[in-house]
Amino acid sequence: QVQLVESGGGLVQAGGSLRLSCAASGLTFSHYNMGWFRQAPGKEHERVSCVSFYDDSTYYEDSVKGRFTISRDSAKTTVYLQMNSLKPEDTAIYYCAASTVGPPLVFRPSLFGYWGQGTQVTVSS
Repeated sequence: QVQLVESGGGLVQAGGSLRLSCAASGLTFSHYNMGWFRQAPGKEHERVSCVSFYDDSTYYEDSVKGRFTISRDSAKTTVYLQMNSLKPEDTAIYYCAASTVGPPLVFRPSLFGYWGQGTQVTVSS
């Protein structure tokens, strides 16, 4: 079965960095767009970033643009999210997800059929 397993979360001070990983199995990785979402306590799921399967094009929410970088390694069937200059408002559970929709790249949670269990990121001020 399809499994998406996130890792790399933790506690970091504001201004610090973390790199999240999401290892995918049970799917043809090269056929899936991979996305990162996050959910803070009491808030809805929020889009963070995604990368397409067909041309590696990327999308970033304005709140993370210039600070976060998404990348994918097809050989390792893993997607990464490098997070720099972290802020307390980045505190959330981060989820990776997979979608086959596109092109074009449509970054809508309902289109992502597979989700990981999440990894906690906490940024202290």
